[in-house]
Amino acid sequence: MKSLLFKTNNDWTGLILRLTTGIVLFPHGAQKMLGLFGGYGFLGTMGFFTDTMHLPWTVGFLVIVIEFVGSLSLIVGFASRVWSISIIVLMLGIIFTSHLNNGFFMNWFGNQAGEGYEYHLLLIGLSLATLVQGSGKLSIDERLA
Repeated sequence: MKSLLFKTNNDWTGLILRLTTGIVLFPHGAQKMLGLFGGYGFLGTMGFFTDTMHLPWTVGFLVIVIEFVGSLSLIVGFASRVWSISIIVLMLGIIFTSHLNNGFFMNWFGNQAGEGYEYHLLLIGLSLATLVQGSGKLSIDERLA
């Protein structure tokens, strides 16, 4: 099990993939967990997920944990494959519950009903590559393996 979770190719590709994913995802997690970057924090986000979106509290909680703890774990290179699978599942869920009807493109000019799913597809692609590649150089996984 340890080999499956922490084994990594000891190269720069894994480092670049996980840092890119972690750094891009972190502000979204920090909005939800801490209220940074204009977010509502944990309680506000949980209220939105459970009261407005009618999601079970466990789903709302997992969204926050995956985006916040998962992004930090990717940045330091801990259990990157586990977090990559979690991010893939999360992004697919977000696409199908919130963004599919808005089309592919982000709403740069404010002329769509909402945001498209291109950002989510990019995170899925980066996460798939991290899943295959592992954490790479300068990671906790490298030390644990």
